[in-house]
Amino acid sequence: MIPILDYEKTEESAIFQRNTPQSQVTEPVQKIIAQVCSQGDRALFHYTRLFDKVDISSLEVTGEELEAALEQTDKALLSVLSSAAENIKAYHSRQKRTGFSFSPEPGVVLGQKITPLEKVGIYVPGGTAAYPSTVLMTAIPAKIAGCGEIIMVSPPEISPAILAAAKIAGVDRIFRVGGAQAIAALAYGTQTIPRVDKIVGPGNAYVAEAKRQVFGQVAIDMIAGPSEILIIADEKSSPAHIAADMLSQAEHDRLASAVLITTSRSLAEQVQKELEAQVSRLPRKEIARASLEGQGKIILAASIPQAMEISNRLAPEHLELMVESPMDYLDAIKNAGSVFLGRHCPEPVGDYWAGPNHTLPTGGTARFSSPLSVDDFVKKSQFTAYSQEALQKAGKKIAYFAQAEGLEAHARSITIREEGL
Repeated sequence: MIPILDYEKTEESAIFQRNTPQSQVTEPVQKIIAQVCSQGDRALFHYTRLFDKVDISSLEVTGEELEAALEQTDKALLSVLSSAAENIKAYHSRQKRTGFSFSPEPGVVLGQKITPLEKVGIYVPGGTAAYPSTVLMTAIPAKIAGCGEIIMVSPPEISPAILAAAKIAGVDRIFRVGGAQAIAALAYGTQTIPRVDKIVGPGNAYVAEAKRQVFGQVAIDMIAGPSEILIIADEKSSPAHIAADMLSQAEHDRLASAVLITTSRSLAEQVQKELEAQVSRLPRKEIARASLEGQGKIILAASIPQAMEISNRLAPEHLELMVESPMDYLDAIKNAGSVFLGRHCPEPVGDYWAGPNHTLPTGGTARFSSPLSVDDFVKKSQFTAYSQEALQKAGKKIAYFAQAEGLEAHARSITIREEGL
């Protein structure tokens, strides 16, 4: 049973400590990356047979296969995917940046230019589950950013729904390869798969470790950890709704975290009972129960402002505010990946439909990280232009500054122009 903890009477470690999973696959992933670097496509075929138990004759999905997938996908699902894609586009289009330039004084122009990344890779998990939502949430921001080529990798056999989502989102090329080997292929390139500038998307422990190891060779979005939800609720909230929302994340993973903070002991006890009743009816009840018992908790706070303080320290991936006038508390939220306001806005609204991204910082990294966005698919370059007159005006101060740092050649780069050489 999920524990109820009184914040004022409980050790801080019981409230704030996370069970952060440690990588157990560092060496195997190193070997896989090395093999892909040295053998290219040959290594990809080998690891696909070894791990996916599939013999494939080609890596790239053809246009004909893509069209066939559209035909095989349920028409109702296609309609839902298309509508969700429009919502995601509408939200992310507002994130698009423009450069700027200005002249602070005569003869000087300063500015910043925005350049889309040329090639980006998106990783979409496969296996027993198909997540077309991941395709939409990763590819659409890249498309809006103006990336030159969007390359998707996913383990075979790729489900028609994922291929349909890729078509809707505007993915340019798709390869049937997964795991650490797919990340290595995107980072270093092979005979078939081009090297990209950035890799985004979730995956298993092998994928996460591979992203960690190739970072620097290529950019990555984040190292995603187990899913999290934190709900702040007052006494007027429905225990059944709260329990359902907590379980929506607990069913992901045994290490997923579902936390409720409330000012009402009565509500806490009702939610505790609801969780027991609802978890037993879930297809993934063993996973959800393990999550609740291992990582879940209900915290009793003295007030809603105190609940906000606790939440800011936990910095959750998903935060639901099931309180009166939730917009009044928005400014008090400092650390959260995505915030869901009100009693009728459960977290799955954001997973699938509303438009904001569902690729979010986990493990407390919302203290310094942001959701995936259009910003992740562009880079910024700054530029400076000085006329001869402007350099003459500032030259002595620049040279003096350089000499103060002991860098005479820097100073000489300025003074040589003043000397007319």
